[in-house]
Amino acid sequence: MPVLARFYGIVIRMLCVRHLPARFSAIYENAELVVEVSSLRIVGGTAPTRVAELVLEWARVHQRELVEAWNRIRRAEPPPPIAPLI
Repeated sequence: MPVLARFYGIVIRMLCVRHLPARFSAIYENAELVVEVSSLRIVGGTAPTRVAELVLEWARVHQRELVEAWNRIRRAEPPPPIAPLI
């Protein structure tokens, strides 16, 4: 799973599963969230509330880049890194 970004101990990764909508995983310590890119809705996992807020804030800022990363991964191309939340 390619790493797209890292910030505040959170690692953002994306794996393309063709029969699922675009989504990414946010991993923090032993917690993992799965976020759907189009709706920016958490569709799986759990994490501390503050971590979820930071992940969704980052995703709102970089939603277009997440869509492009998904498209690149679907074409078996490496996605470029996405800027972290600062």
